[in-house]
Amino acid sequence: MSLLFVIDGYNILNHPRFDRRGRSAQPPPLAIHSLIREKKLTGSPKNRVILVFDGYPLQGAQAGGYFGMLVVYSRKSSADERIKQLVEESAGRKNIVVVSDDKEIKFMARQLGARHMGAEEFIAKNDQAPLERELPAKPELSYSAAHKITEELRKLWLTNSH
Repeated sequence: MSLLFVIDGYNILNHPRFDRRGRSAQPPPLAIHSLIREKKLTGSPKNRVILVFDGYPLQGAQAGGYFGMLVVYSRKSSADERIKQLVEESAGRKNIVVVSDDKEIKFMARQLGARHMGAEEFIAKNDQAPLERELPAKPELSYSAAHKITEELRKLWLTNSH
């Protein structure tokens, strides 16, 4: 069963983890599409994406189909209101993943049975674990070092136990 990602576009574009290298000259929908494609953020190619932006299209940007994504501009309302409307009008809410940092949208998505993901979680979805989060390697002792420690502990335990 395919998923539908409803994404607050400006939450992604304005997030500090959004990598602008090579994307700054691109229209916002293309920049996000490029990030999604490069990092495979939506999983299966069968999963669909609706990008929602506040306001009206910027010069050079277009609403409608955009490289397999649907791009929606909220026009006179807010992107949050448009996202809420899209989720409310959808029949398969359990297959919707709403990507937004807005707390009200997070609450609304869960209330309606959709999933929620913050912008940082979405952007970092397929990143490798940072080095500081990796578990330290288990120290290996040589047989002679382990034997020496055992003998020292044996002396301590045996002399203190009598």
